[in-house]
Amino acid sequence: MSNLRTKIAIADPSLIVRSGLIAVLKRLPVLNVNLFEIADPSHLTVELCKWKPDMLIVNPLFPYGLSLQNLKNETGCKDMKYVALQNTLMDPSVLKAYDETISIYDTAEQIRDKLASLCSSTLEPAENGKQELSLREKEIIVCVVKGMTNKQTAEYLCLSTHTVITHRRNIANKLKIHSPAGLTIYAIVNKLVELNEVKDL
Repeated sequence: MSNLRTKIAIADPSLIVRSGLIAVLKRLPVLNVNLFEIADPSHLTVELCKWKPDMLIVNPLFPYGLSLQNLKNETGCKDMKYVALQNTLMDPSVLKAYDETISIYDTAEQIRDKLASLCSSTLEPAENGKQELSLREKEIIVCVVKGMTNKQTAEYLCLSTHTVITHRRNIANKLKIHSPAGLTIYAIVNKLVELNEVKDL
């Protein structure tokens, strides 16, 4: 496990939701995190300025009208990852502004994969020195190899296009592979796809 700790802020008015998510995150062995809670929307900006977290998991209704861009500008946390904590039906256009979305109905493994892809520095290094890919990242590689665009991949995996682009950037950083042809070779060698599934590139 990496010694680097990822600071995660959880912002939701519900004590039960915050406590439940913290309990889940503490049980995930591949995430090395330092957690803190924000219960009062009026304290959100001040707390983010104080703690400078790497990631904010927030109920999209929590900021009460404060846009993510304004939040980034006011807190100076321009590199912070924003994760929507979805506990009700939400307008998909609202969720697209976030780097990732987790649902209160997600399994622990789904939450782990989503967060691990955003904080790749906390992943267990592989034996060859490269970082392990998450399940979601492997799914995205398969989509790329099959010739799907970012938009098609997003629709197929029920993600935003922005999230797919973020995952692809993380994949490139982890594997040091920056072309679809390179990903195709990687996918075949690592048995993510069969040769007959590969689209001509």
